Amino acid sequence: MSDGTAVGRAARRPLVAGITAAFALVTLVAVAVLWLTSDRSEGTTDTGTPKDTSAEAGFARDMSVHHQQAVEMSFIVRDRTSDDEVRRLAFDIASTQATQSGMLQGWLDMWGLDKTSEDPPMTWMKHGMDGMEGMDHGSMKGMDGGGAYKPHDGSLMPGMATNTQLDELRKAKGKAAEVLYLKLMTAHHKGGVAMAKGAVELVKDPTEKHLATTMVQGQQSEIELMAGMLKARGASS
Repeated sequence: MSDGTAVGRAARRPLVAGITAAFALVTLVAVAVLWLTSDRSEGTTDTGTPKDTSAEAGFARDMSVHHQQAVEMSFIVRDRTSDDEVRRLAFDIASTQATQSGMLQGWLDMWGLDKTSEDPPMTWMKHGMDGMEGMDHGSMKGMDGGGAYKPHDGSLMPGMATNTQLDELRKAKGKAAEVLYLKLMTAHHKGGVAMAKGAVELVKDPTEKHLATTMVQGQQSEIELMAGMLKARGASS
């Protein structure tokens, strides 16, 4: 290696180091500017995780409970009918909603939040809608002025079956069980879609927003499927 080459490389080292340092400084400044000027939601902590009162936390808690009842009804009808079509639908609903419920509960764990709250069900949706102008409030149907879902059938959240209805499902057999399950699950899905649409509008977390979007799409598709199944059994939704 010639002395000229060695000297040239030695001369370039300070230049490369200076460029690297300057790039690092520019990057640091850019990150700082983005942090200071970014729209940090009131529903998140300083670390960016959702707060206990956020729409993210409220939806995760309420939809977990909502899903658990769908799983319960699906297991009930499995033992009340031998119809392959209904049993297959029940299996699909139970599998999907148990998985989604696990994801919602997992996020609450990750955020360091309790899985239950002293707030009435649907508080997150009522408070969120009140604070957003120009939003479609169609999914607020059934909410009372105090922030809780106003039940028409004794349930706590949109579409949820009452204990009396669940008891009726446990006692029914064959076609009667199939029709009752399909009607209860149709109402349950409609309530779930309203909740998920509220989450799509209110939550900031992109992963949870995506899950809520898939819930809307999947449950709307199953509502249409169940309408056809009810019609085939001489019943309406």
